[in-house]
Amino acid sequence: MDLGESQLQVRLLTKQESIAIPDVPFAVPSIIEHNSLNELVNQLIKENKSDFLKPKELDFLVFGELLRLPLIEHLKEHNISSETTIDIEYIERTPSPEPQESLLHDDWVSGIQTADKWILTGCYDYSINLWTTHGKHVTSSKEHTNIVKQVAWIKSGDPSQGFVSVSHDLTALLWEWEPGTNTVKPCVVLKGHEKGIDSVGISPNSQKIATGGWDTNLKIWSASFENDEEEPVLKKVRGPKNIITRTPLYTLKGHKESITSIDWVDNQTVCTVSMDHTIKFWDAELCGVKSDIVGQKAFLGSSWSSLSNTLLACSADRHIRLYDPRTSEGSVVKITFTSHSLWVSSVKWSKYDEYLFVSGSYDSCVKLWDTRSPRAPLYNLEGHQGQVLVVDWSNNKYLVSGGCDNSVHIFKNKHVF
Repeated sequence: MDLGESQLQVRLLTKQESIAIPDVPFAVPSIIEHNSLNELVNQLIKENKSDFLKPKELDFLVFGELLRLPLIEHLKEHNISSETTIDIEYIERTPSPEPQESLLHDDWVSGIQTADKWILTGCYDYSINLWTTHGKHVTSSKEHTNIVKQVAWIKSGDPSQGFVSVSHDLTALLWEWEPGTNTVKPCVVLKGHEKGIDSVGISPNSQKIATGGWDTNLKIWSASFENDEEEPVLKKVRGPKNIITRTPLYTLKGHKESITSIDWVDNQTVCTVSMDHTIKFWDAELCGVKSDIVGQKAFLGSSWSSLSNTLLACSADRHIRLYDPRTSEGSVVKITFTSHSLWVSSVKWSKYDEYLFVSGSYDSCVKLWDTRSPRAPLYNLEGHQGQVLVVDWSNNKYLVSGGCDNSVHIFKNKHVF
């Protein structure tokens, strides 16, 4: 039989009432592709909706995956019979983020996080920097004596609560800043690591800080900016510039190489990924490993989604993997995403859409992904001229990335909830 002449029975469905059409079955060519389906559905919407003015860019979900092949090929890949009526769900396509500002630094950018209209960066020239999302440089400071590897706001979305930076000078600093001013000051120094610190994470309730690095130890600290008289582990010491020195609440041992990324799953559970090829979930109260996952290569970055309760981890084999630690059947690796040509250094989930995430790689590329399209990213976000070291999506309106071209690139998300 000539597949070009064969027909499939389909039913077109959507959850969006404004573009819904009667879900009656009808025939389409078996080799129909995304673009032809898009034209067909827009024509049907126009015929059924008198107030429909502008064609929509649509995507099509067939058995949980976005259609990227001719329909008959998609069904074959998923071992789905073409003899039955196929339900196709159509959704509005995620629009491509628009490139905005480029923030030039004096050295490699290794840490980024946004909050409200502010961008916090950490740099290889020992500096931390504050910018507006419109590209204005607010202030910078060089209190560290070695490269700053990561930065994080103490309370997500609220810059007035201060931030933390971690460095290869073996310390982390807690900083105070009043948004809108150009004055930042370190108030607390966290001391206890024996080698450079690579990673930091803040608990959801903003009460605890977790750090990890080249000494292979995970350390848990109080995020308070004040001395707590009931905390015996706090050294009541104020050093130069009236800075409090603090030691860790707990030290958790178990990794064999550097801890490259830290995510808090909840206020008691910390997830770490390491260059020792393992992912570990820790009980931060009982100070022990709850579970671990063994990978094939060194892990370079991770991101936990509270929407889907799954973990993204990227590694030195060019792949990004989605892990479901709760799984009781089959592999904990649920999806593998392959498109980057070199090591993937950083990944970050969207906080507002359980399917979307962004990745950055040593191949100079930033990519926007939908987990329902594992065979290819939705978009390549171009602009970097060197290795991408970090990406962030803490503010839903902006995807940001930084790297070895000494710059931060801002992409505006048009798919805002």
